[in-house]
Amino acid sequence: MTISKTEYVWFNGRLVPWDQAQVHVAAHVLHYGSSVFEGIRAYETDNGPAIFCLGPHVDRLFNSAKIYRMEIPYTKEEIEQAVVETVRANKHKSCYIRPLVFRGFDNFGLDPRKCPVEVAVITIEWGHYLGSEAIEQGVDVGVSSWRRMATGTFPAAAKIGGQYINSQLIAMEAIDRGYVEGIALDINGFVSEGSGENIFVVSNGEILTPALASSILQGVTRRCVITLAKDLGYRVREELIPREALYMADEVFFTGTAAEITPIRSIDGIVIGAGHRGPVTEQLQTEFFGITSGRIPDRHGWLTPVS
Repeated sequence: MTISKTEYVWFNGRLVPWDQAQVHVAAHVLHYGSSVFEGIRAYETDNGPAIFCLGPHVDRLFNSAKIYRMEIPYTKEEIEQAVVETVRANKHKSCYIRPLVFRGFDNFGLDPRKCPVEVAVITIEWGHYLGSEAIEQGVDVGVSSWRRMATGTFPAAAKIGGQYINSQLIAMEAIDRGYVEGIALDINGFVSEGSGENIFVVSNGEILTPALASSILQGVTRRCVITLAKDLGYRVREELIPREALYMADEVFFTGTAAEITPIRSIDGIVIGAGHRGPVTEQLQTEFFGITSGRIPDRHGWLTPVS
């Protein structure tokens, strides 16, 4: 989806016009991927836009920066306020939010700690990431030939910009093969995640999802879906999932800020379950979208009103 300009970007402590939020070509981030970031959504409600899981997303942003040895020059409270301020300034009813922390220019060395740390908050209008019909009809995906990083090579739990080259390779291969998205395996051949989504498997009334040991990002939406599933009385197990379990599953679905809760209707050309959204996925979607829209009470305190 092409990005449409909004009026303002929050850039290094103040709102600036979109076209003035610029980075020098010598910035360390352009050469080495030295950034951490988040993806957050604000949803339209009867009381104005509300940001979903703002606190947990900002916590993860700071944890990613900590792992990467990057000192963010603002407090968590200041970043949260910057997000709210940017959504409000751009007059969004709903939007996608991208906080970005990156290294500016000082040197081209591989120890980046002398480079200044810069911060931006970008907000854009964005619909369903995997297509408008995907939420109900599901998507066709394929298992990628690209694996997720091995433990001890990259910190998979951190959302670091440079690591997303792996995700890009998975996504491009999937599209070239005629799929909407790809599923990556971990270095040991167990199911890991999509190029930008966590994955869940429904089998015999239980819900399974890969454990953190399978090189997955600790998804904020993943955590919320686990909570909602337990609210509905389902047992959720985090464990190693072999590839063939995907084909035998009753339902498979993606979760993520962009993907929200998106059912998978086929994997490698094999129809999953009935070939469309299953009842468990639909139940979880009903709860999720009910809470984010304000139709269902926000019993877990996930929404931050912008007004």
